[in-house]
Amino acid sequence: MSLIRQVVAVVDMTVSSIGSRFWASLTTIVSVAMVVATLLAFLAMGNGFRKTVEGTGSDDIAMILGTGSSGSELNSTMPTSAVRLLEEAPGIARDAAGKPIVSPETYVAVGATRRGGGGEVNVSFRGVTANAAGMRPGFRIAEGRMFEAGTNELIVGAGVAREFSGFDVGSEIRLGANTWRVVGLFEVPGTVFDGEVWADLPVIQTVFDRGPTVAALRARLERTGDLEPIKAFIASEPRLRVEVKTEKEHFAAGAGNIQGLISIGSALAITLSLGALAGALNTMYAAVEARTKEMATLRAIGFGGFPAFVGAMTESILLALAGGLLGVLAAYFIFNGVSASTLGDGFTQVVFDFSVGPGQMMVGFVMALMLGLIGGIFPALKAASAPLLKLGAD
Repeated sequence: MSLIRQVVAVVDMTVSSIGSRFWASLTTIVSVAMVVATLLAFLAMGNGFRKTVEGTGSDDIAMILGTGSSGSELNSTMPTSAVRLLEEAPGIARDAAGKPIVSPETYVAVGATRRGGGGEVNVSFRGVTANAAGMRPGFRIAEGRMFEAGTNELIVGAGVAREFSGFDVGSEIRLGANTWRVVGLFEVPGTVFDGEVWADLPVIQTVFDRGPTVAALRARLERTGDLEPIKAFIASEPRLRVEVKTEKEHFAAGAGNIQGLISIGSALAITLSLGALAGALNTMYAAVEARTKEMATLRAIGFGGFPAFVGAMTESILLALAGGLLGVLAAYFIFNGVSASTLGDGFTQVVFDFSVGPGQMMVGFVMALMLGLIGGIFPALKAASAPLLKLGAD
């Protein structure tokens, strides 16, 4: 019998006999699936956060903060007199009435309790004017209504309502020194704004003792990404102590350190899961090792060592890929779209959704394939190269 026919015969026998080793095969598949699902859980977290940050901000919007804020709205202070000066800056778009399209905003951190008793964390509480919604593409009131100016009414992002208790529409909640009434729920899908609480700017300034100051000024640009006219105006005006970036640049800069922390945390978590990886490799090794006598029988009746090696490796890889498929499906249906939050700008929570995309799925299958190769190669080599007498004794 030719070498190719021997290989085909051994592979066919291996595939058809997997069912006869049901429990051993199932154990191997589940072990691989657990490793793959664990890996994808952490990759989905990082991918979801990255997509949220990349989806936030626009090159059409200038983000102006006070000098020395280190890029954080929470640390930024700008007097309203500076806002009035900046409204006259060239390069800022104007509406049909000739008014500058700007949104002065203040930004404070307030305590919120996670649903399910997960403890108290800080969330972003933003004071805004009527122009704020127009500065966020995709903004919509999903439930209830917009707050009324001059009142203790607020609206909450969909992410806040999902993650934290007390923010349901119609409820009252104490933030700072005041009790607020939640009158609406808004959505800005796929952005960090979904994890914020909004109220009237003058009310926030009064309640939180901000005085005649704001944290940031958003301004729509006449030309996408063109900050030069505004920068030149700021440089020529000594009363302005501010710095400007596009909104896209602002969020990209602020997210860099957070993404790094998530990557480090994911690496640590994956390291801690090496025990599961070792268990999966051990299970796969045992599954292939158990077939060494079958391989010995094949070699005794005339099959070569190479077909025996291919047969053993085929079983290992097939079981690993089956485990990879199970792990990918489990990760997708369990984790994809799950809402979570992590520490963001100014020690407030950024709400995002886990995302298991094609890239993460491919990594899962590659991991499964590696498990199959590593877990099967040594017993397969043993079955293919050890003396027949020794295999029979084993």
